[in-house]
Amino acid sequence: MGESMRIISKEKILKKEIKIAIMGMGYVGLPLAVSFAKNGFETIGYDVNSKKIDNLSQGISDIEDISDETLRARLENGKLQLTTNPNSLLEADAIIICVPTPLTKSMEPDMRYIEVAVDTIKKNAKKGVLISLESTTYPGTTREIIGVAMEEEGFVLGTDFFACYSPERVDPGNKIFQTENTPKVVGGLDNASKELGETLYSQVIREVVAVNSTEVAEMSKLLENTFRSINIAFINEMALLCEKLGIDIWETIEASSTKPFGFMKFTPGPGIGGHCIPLDPMYLSWKAKSKNFYSRFIELAHEINHLMPEKMAEHVVETLNEHRKSINGSHILLVGMAYKENSNDLRESPGLQIFELLRKRGASVSFCDPKAPEFIDKQGDVHYSIPLNYDDFVRYDLVVLLTKHDVFDIAKIGENSTLILDTKDILKDSYEEKKRTYGKIGNQMNQKSQEVPSY
Repeated sequence: MGESMRIISKEKILKKEIKIAIMGMGYVGLPLAVSFAKNGFETIGYDVNSKKIDNLSQGISDIEDISDETLRARLENGKLQLTTNPNSLLEADAIIICVPTPLTKSMEPDMRYIEVAVDTIKKNAKKGVLISLESTTYPGTTREIIGVAMEEEGFVLGTDFFACYSPERVDPGNKIFQTENTPKVVGGLDNASKELGETLYSQVIREVVAVNSTEVAEMSKLLENTFRSINIAFINEMALLCEKLGIDIWETIEASSTKPFGFMKFTPGPGIGGHCIPLDPMYLSWKAKSKNFYSRFIELAHEINHLMPEKMAEHVVETLNEHRKSINGSHILLVGMAYKENSNDLRESPGLQIFELLRKRGASVSFCDPKAPEFIDKQGDVHYSIPLNYDDFVRYDLVVLLTKHDVFDIAKIGENSTLILDTKDILKDSYEEKKRTYGKIGNQMNQKSQEVPSY
C-alpha cells in the first residue's frame, strides 16, 4: 500500500476505515474509547498504568459512567483493544490525547504528561496521522508543543500530520449529559485539521462546534471553568457576608432565583473540587502573566474558593463549642467525600482538606462514602469509609454533611445524628434542634436578632 493511501481522510472516517488510539484511560479517555468502539470504530485504549489496563482488560471499570457490562460488550466484539505498548500507535490513523494536566506547587502548568504523550507519538506515529488534544491546557499548547514537536521530527502539517484541539467536557456522575450528547468544540492548526477533527468527533457526538483555531478551542475551555470558579467564589463570599449580617443566604438565593432573566443560580459550599474548576483558571492566569497581564478576578476567586475548607473547619470548631465540646478529642464523621453528588471522583475534593484540617486540630475523623470508599492522604496512608449503617451515626460528636449522594437517606442521617453541620443546606428546614447550616441563620439567632431591647 502506498504512503498516500494511509493518510487519514474524511471519506475514510465516514466509512469507518480508520483505527483510533486514545492515550489515557481515565475519566475522559475511557468513555470516549467506549463511544468510538460502540459506533463501529476499531479503537485502541492506551495507558502507561499496567494495573489499570489489566483491570480494564478483565472488564472491570474504575469509571462510574462506564459500567462493567458496557466495557465487556466493547471488548467482546473486538472493537476495543487495551494496551500499554506504545508501538500500537503505529496502527492508528487518529490519536486522541486524554492525559492529566495538573499544576505544580507554584501553581504553574505541569505539562509533563502531555510532553511524554507527544514524545511517544513522535516515535510511534505513522505519516498522515490526525492528533487531537483533549487535556485542559493554556492557549497555544497544541501549536507550541504538538505542532512544533512533529515538525521538528520531519512531519509536515497538512501532509504528514494533522492536529486539532477539542476540550473535554466530562462531568463525572452526570446522568443527563455524557460523552455523546455534550456538544464538542473543535479547532485545528489548519483548515484540513479542523475539518478532519470535526468529521471524526461527529461520528460519536451529536453536535460538534468547529472554531477557527486551536487557541479559540483552548480558551473556550478555560473560559467555561473560570466563569464557574468566579461565580462560585462570589456566592461563597456572599455567604460569608450574609453570615456577618445575620441574613440567610439560602433563602436569599431562592428569592433571587425567581427572577426569570439576568440571574444564574450558584450555591455556596465547603469548597471546589474536580480536575477542572480548581485548576483551569490558574492555567489562564499563568498564560496571562506571560503577556504581562494580571487577572485580579481569577486570583481573587482562587483565593476565596481555596479558603472554604478552612472556613468549614472553623465552623466545625464553632458548632462543637456551642455545645460545650472541644474539637480536640471529638469524634467527627464526614458524610460524602467525593467532590460532587453521585460521583466517585475525589480529585481536589474539599472533603480531603477538611479531613486533614480537623485531624490537625486533634479530632478523630472518620468518613462515610459508598461511592468513594477509600483515599490515600499526602503521607501515603490509606483511609477507608465506614459502612453505611445509620445506627452508628449516633456514636459521633458531630456529623458533617459534605456531599449528598442519592444513596444516602437524608432522613435517617438526621434522625440518627446527635449534632450536624450541614455545609450545603441538604437537610433544608428539618432537624433544626440538632443542626447548624452553613450560611443559614437558625431559629435561635433569629430570635436573638428580633428581641426588643428594654429601656
